[in-house]
Amino acid sequence: MPVNPPRPKPPPLSALRAFEAAARLGGFARAADELCVTPGAISQQIKALEEWAGAPLFMRHAQGISLTPVADRVLPLVGKAFDALGQSAQILQSHARNRLNIATLPALAQLWLSPKLPEIRRAFPDVELSVTALESPPNLLRDPYGLSIFYGSGQDGEVIEKDEIFPVCAPAMAGCLQRVTDLGDVPCLSDTSWPEDWNLWLKNVGVSEELNLAGPSFSLYSLAVAEAVNGAGVLMGHKALVQRQLDTGELVRPFDHVCQLSRCLVAKIPPHQSAGLAADVVKMLIS
Repeated sequence: MPVNPPRPKPPPLSALRAFEAAARLGGFARAADELCVTPGAISQQIKALEEWAGAPLFMRHAQGISLTPVADRVLPLVGKAFDALGQSAQILQSHARNRLNIATLPALAQLWLSPKLPEIRRAFPDVELSVTALESPPNLLRDPYGLSIFYGSGQDGEVIEKDEIFPVCAPAMAGCLQRVTDLGDVPCLSDTSWPEDWNLWLKNVGVSEELNLAGPSFSLYSLAVAEAVNGAGVLMGHKALVQRQLDTGELVRPFDHVCQLSRCLVAKIPPHQSAGLAADVVKMLIS
């Protein structure tokens, strides 16, 4: 008679994923945010994996967590495995030339990319375009995106344009601004994602005296732009994000000085898709 003994059960894939995320990010809460679950769920998955392995994977202490020697040894292997799994899934879907999933910042999606979508659709009439707004760049080895557009160094992607900043405001407010020091007398709008913008521009202008700039702050840059158009104050504009309003005359530049930042607007494509639809779209965006 053939003998069919029960095979040892492999570790649950979800538990391995929870371990990899927690170990890579350095915490259960961060792993929970990335995997869209609760920290308690991550903790339970880690506990199940430790029971399966028969060994602890994390040392818990007041400052957080740290890896045990066995976890430190296995983390690179598990990370490469999930990278390979994600890339395999992307390759399986890469034959679909009629679909492109784009990931980008919320502000870029609303203010920069949205006006360009009609032109892209005209150039690729059979393509289904999807746009997902994310606060941070996705992992293109794992996440199901064919194109990522974010601000970055430009060292590992295609540079679309340099990030340049300068004050913008409604035309009616521009008459109140004859000198840079006049900014201290009007509301200066800011975005919580780029709180250093005003100081960077002022330093670049060479303003020596301290200016007491004050005004409301917004967590959505698109809302800050809308308020600047409404005449609520002067906003530090990022060229790519305010160019449309400058072209229509809704916003103007009260000063000529431009501060060019070290970061750029960068497009990235998954490694296995260096040629194809995404690359063609990037060429359109750069031209």
